[in-house]
Amino acid sequence: MTRPAVARGSRASADRLARLLNLVPYLLARPGIEIAEAAGDLGVTERQLREDLELLWVCGLPGYGPGDLIDMAFDGDRVTITYDAGIDRPLRLTPDEALALVVALRMLAETPGVANREAVERALAKIEDAAGDLAGAPVEVRLPGDSARVRELRAAVERGRALRITYYTAARDETTERVIDPLRMLMVGGRAYVEAWCRRAEAVRLFRADRVDAVVELDDPAVVPPQARPQDLTDGVFRPSPDLPLITLRIGRGERWITEYYPCERVVADGEQWLVSLRVTDLGWARRFVVGLGPEVTVVAPAELAEQVRAQAVAALEAYATPPTPADPAVAARTQ
Repeated sequence: MTRPAVARGSRASADRLARLLNLVPYLLARPGIEIAEAAGDLGVTERQLREDLELLWVCGLPGYGPGDLIDMAFDGDRVTITYDAGIDRPLRLTPDEALALVVALRMLAETPGVANREAVERALAKIEDAAGDLAGAPVEVRLPGDSARVRELRAAVERGRALRITYYTAARDETTERVIDPLRMLMVGGRAYVEAWCRRAEAVRLFRADRVDAVVELDDPAVVPPQARPQDLTDGVFRPSPDLPLITLRIGRGERWITEYYPCERVVADGEQWLVSLRVTDLGWARRFVVGLGPEVTVVAPAELAEQVRAQAVAALEAYATPPTPADPAVAARTQ
């Protein structure tokens, strides 16, 4: 008896979400519009529109401070959006985005135990209708666990052989060769890893499959010491600990994604900027990380990291300022 009510509630929520996503761009294009006129254009009652505006007032970007939320000004029965929080145009999907949604929703609709399957199927029907012929195009889905490198590593693990691998370590920005005795293959955060006893480090290590540049299966069997134990990866691969370096960055609005992608110990809002503290494996990795970010990031601490970043930035500027000296006379002639 309650199923039709749930379905009606789902449709009402979906309709309201679509209306809210388009309401901000609509109002931005019509500053000072009367609420009665806007309600007529949108096909809702004035009461419903006012409720939508009250909900929009507490929506916005992560951060959840007054400067992150949609803001508006009322003048009698007129409304004007004064801050849009980035929702300045109706949602438009690219062909690739639409196709990705179709594939994901089809998989979700076929997954056993999915609650409210009707809502998934309605959303799928709408996107397929909007995507047209594109929705029927053949799609090749590549999963991380199906790459050639992962299959090679998995086969070696199953055969119980030791491996000689060439491995890139991002934390130190170096490539090394080492012999490992595999324990198991696993997936963490959508990435494939081989967990193994590393004879060079004399400890259990995780090796990301996409950072293994070469694999040679050795004749001798894998020999895992009795003290080697698989790691607990319930909380992910990187587990911050007090003995790791702590860095503090001042970031602008455009770099707030850092707080969602990396585990942060402390985030403090300071006007339009945030102070973010997080643990890193070492300062070398932190230097490369900061240099790769935009101009809205400043190193607050430690001073050693700030000096490393400054030195690398200066070296880069000097490299651009100094013209290369061509050894080939023909090259020299072309550059004159």
